[in-house]
Amino acid sequence: MNPIRVIESRTVVLPRENIDTDQIIPARFLKVTDKAGLGEAAFADWRYGPDGAPVADFVLNRPEARGCSVLVAGDNFGCGSSREHAPWALYDYGFRAVLSTRIADIFKSNALKNGLLPIVVDPASHAALLAAPGAPVRIDLESQQLTLPDGRSVGFSIDGFSRYCLLNGVDELGFLLGQAEAITAYEGTTR
Repeated sequence: MNPIRVIESRTVVLPRENIDTDQIIPARFLKVTDKAGLGEAAFADWRYGPDGAPVADFVLNRPEARGCSVLVAGDNFGCGSSREHAPWALYDYGFRAVLSTRIADIFKSNALKNGLLPIVVDPASHAALLAAPGAPVRIDLESQQLTLPDGRSVGFSIDGFSRYCLLNGVDELGFLLGQAEAITAYEGTTR
């Protein structure tokens, strides 16, 4: 997992509400245990037609979406089942942050554990982001500030442990492995 300090990117806007994890990554792609390549399956039922050809007017298939690492989604993003493949697919596609007015708790937890920053924004900021597809934003994880296209800055919250892990590019296991010396020392005092 790569550390996140600042994300500067144009946005991809997908204004649909109640995007569930089955829409993010359809069930037929869940047979893998490797994250690599899942980005191709992100939003597969919307991105590709029945013949497998890209749907020209779907936002991720447009040239302006290339290189964007911030997804602005409609309300209630990531609802549905708890499949960890959903943040894997978004991360593998190239997204590093998802912004919405509401993000499902299980999705949020899975995203944070996999290097994808879920940010809940207020309705006014969200409306401004939805109205400006492709506009640049700046996300500063250290200060927990999102700079909107108009230059206005809004705060966001993230729990301290997740913030630490993202800033340092470690997952929960990596954090524990980093504590090996302290764990060994503690175990030595309890014998």
